[in-house]
Amino acid sequence: MERWDIYDKNKVRTGRTMERNHFNLADDEYHLTVLGVIRRPDGRFLITKRVMTKAWAPGWWEVSGGAAQAGEESEEAVRREVLEETGLDVKEAEGGYVFTYHRENPGEGDNYFVDVYRYTMDVTEQDVHLQTEETDGCRFATPEEIRELADQGIFLHYDSIKRVFED
Repeated sequence: MERWDIYDKNKVRTGRTMERNHFNLADDEYHLTVLGVIRRPDGRFLITKRVMTKAWAPGWWEVSGGAAQAGEESEEAVRREVLEETGLDVKEAEGGYVFTYHRENPGEGDNYFVDVYRYTMDVTEQDVHLQTEETDGCRFATPEEIRELADQGIFLHYDSIKRVFED
């Protein structure tokens, strides 16, 4: 059973944990998620398409990410998520943490912080090995192409992370 740390409103661990996806957080409690954006030197970004079996946003485009596990530091979590979902190891890549945002869903028990990372890697589609349970394809897209997907309403979290696609 996967567990997540519970954080307070200042992004400090409370010492308590919750069961994965068991959203019963108080309005001033949060869990931590991470996003790992891969940028190539040519300015294109790796985006992946969610499998159609996902309960939420099936078929939408996104960047790699997920929840930090209990006891896991943010950067450990993003490295693990990117590796699991794409097969890419960002440990030696240029880049790192960019910013944090948070979501509050009063009364829903699902408040979370999102730590956003960006790494620059010279990779091709042949270097990417997708986690087929999570993803149904990938591509390298320009910031303009990503914005077009967002305008179509099929790119996750774009309004919250769009600045990571800027130079």
